[in-house]
Amino acid sequence: MRAVLQRVRRAAVVVDGETVGEITEPGLFVLVGVGHDDGPAEVELVARKIADLRLLHDEKSVTDVGAPVLVVSQFTLLADTRKGRRPSWNAAAPGEVAEPVVARLVDALRARGLTVATGRFGAHMDVDLVADGPVTIVVDTVAP
Repeated sequence: MRAVLQRVRRAAVVVDGETVGEITEPGLFVLVGVGHDDGPAEVELVARKIADLRLLHDEKSVTDVGAPVLVVSQFTLLADTRKGRRPSWNAAAPGEVAEPVVARLVDALRARGLTVATGRFGAHMDVDLVADGPVTIVVDTVAP
């Protein structure tokens, strides 16, 4: 699993003109890519990192200050671009595998008491955000 955490002042996801997920105060915008073998251990590790990394102002975590998180699934994070000009998506799990893993990640964050908004799995989404910093961190569950 790969997650890209971005500190934001606000963020929203729009599908077909409808806002489906939004955070209106400082927090984290998180893109999540799921691999074929990702399961409970990877979900727990990424949830812990999202909740506990001290990425907000004054070295606080979203858990420390009760900041919101917006989670969006993005299979393209697992693109392999080492050869040619066309990325390979082979490392990304298919939707029927990835969707429940992303849902478990959202559940794990909510179980930690966090307010979590989401995008819409598999939809074409317009993302609007105001980056803060910018601060962007990549969390991988496997070594590079």
